[in-house]
Amino acid sequence: MKKFILAALGAAALVLPSTASSQELPLKGGDFWDVGAVTVDDGHFGDYADFLAGQFRKNMEFQKSKGWIKGYHILANVNARDGEPDLYLVTIFDHVTTPAEDIAREKEANAFLAQTTRQSMAGSGQRATYRHLKGDMLLQEQLWSR
Repeated sequence: MKKFILAALGAAALVLPSTASSQELPLKGGDFWDVGAVTVDDGHFGDYADFLAGQFRKNMEFQKSKGWIKGYHILANVNARDGEPDLYLVTIFDHVTTPAEDIAREKEANAFLAQTTRQSMAGSGQRATYRHLKGDMLLQEQLWSR
């Protein structure tokens, strides 16, 4: 729900008319950055790194090849304070998808990965024994408009 509200606010900011160029904001909305926060239990970083280098990377490269995303990053929280995530998984894309796009993409990705949605969910559940999702943010890059 939070993602939807942020996306709607971002979209509204892009379409609001301006009566004079002097009243226009110096910023305009650009790409969206989805940032997932992940904590990995002690002794399991290798397990999660293997997943990231395998299934995660294969999926992200497929999405990139389809033009669904512009890019992705794995960022380590080098000086993490107590309670902060170990990793941030960043995905960059140009628009928020519709429910119909989500369904079509899921079907195409599942065919490419030779898995069902249930198998994907089961794998996520297995990783949840040592990998914990601590949060997710949807950010929108702000670009200079003049």
